[in-house]
Amino acid sequence: MKIGMIGLGIMGKPMAKNLLKAGYDLTVSDLSPSNVEELVACGAKSADNAEIGQNCDLVLTMVPNSPQVKAVMLGEDGVASHMKPGSVFIDMSSINPVASKEIAAALAEKGIEMLDAPVSGGEPKAIDGTLSFMVGGKQEIFDKYKPILEAMGTSVVRCGDVGAGNTTKLANQIIVACNIQAVAEALVLAQKAGVDPQLVFEAIRGGLAGSTVMNSKAPMMIAGIDKPGFKVDLHIKDLNNALDCAHTVGAPVPMTAAVQEILQWLHSHDGGQKDHSAIAQYYEELTDIKIGR
Repeated sequence: MKIGMIGLGIMGKPMAKNLLKAGYDLTVSDLSPSNVEELVACGAKSADNAEIGQNCDLVLTMVPNSPQVKAVMLGEDGVASHMKPGSVFIDMSSINPVASKEIAAALAEKGIEMLDAPVSGGEPKAIDGTLSFMVGGKQEIFDKYKPILEAMGTSVVRCGDVGAGNTTKLANQIIVACNIQAVAEALVLAQKAGVDPQLVFEAIRGGLAGSTVMNSKAPMMIAGIDKPGFKVDLHIKDLNNALDCAHTVGAPVPMTAAVQEILQWLHSHDGGQKDHSAIAQYYEELTDIKIGR
């Protein structure tokens, strides 16, 4: 099977490397020539998007948002116009589920199957191949291509038909964002009350308040590290999609709206490219402290 992958950013690059490690025949494309060169050095082939559509049985995308997926696949001279009937498209980007359904419908007219398969875990899990995939699409397509996703992740779960993957990812991103906000508030409270945030973290991490988010982000907040594993601007994008979807289906999401405002504040204060754990910096600005420092 020939696989083409479009999008070699923070997440896409290590995911592509794990496909190569698993022995797959991989052709790549990206707007950054240096990213492509790095993958070619690891054993991938290089081609433009049209060639990927013509020559690959499976096309993967890992790009920022709905407009980019639509442009790559359905735009002028898009990949879909070069794909053969019977080929498959898996979008691993995190986009609006409404857009996933629109893209799937357009591809179905060309005889192309689609899965939406967004991921969770950030750059560290992309590197070590332990991502979580939330997948939408037909059961038989999922079953056939699940091993390919398992080369990049340890959890691959079909959540329903096309669009269900991205709906699940929006739920994931709501929980992650609100959890990070809660951790930041709690550590600021501890420090303002005269208790060492590091000791608070160590004391509560094993109890009911403990979480993967806390274990990952609390040490970054305490050390003042904001190198992105997942950027503020990308989380803003995801929560915008969550709010749009929620408004469409009539779901109340007041906590999501509140944390989105904090992320927007960070964006407006040159924090858009920082890790989303920089939510803590919003509270540090309000309280004139540095958590744990």
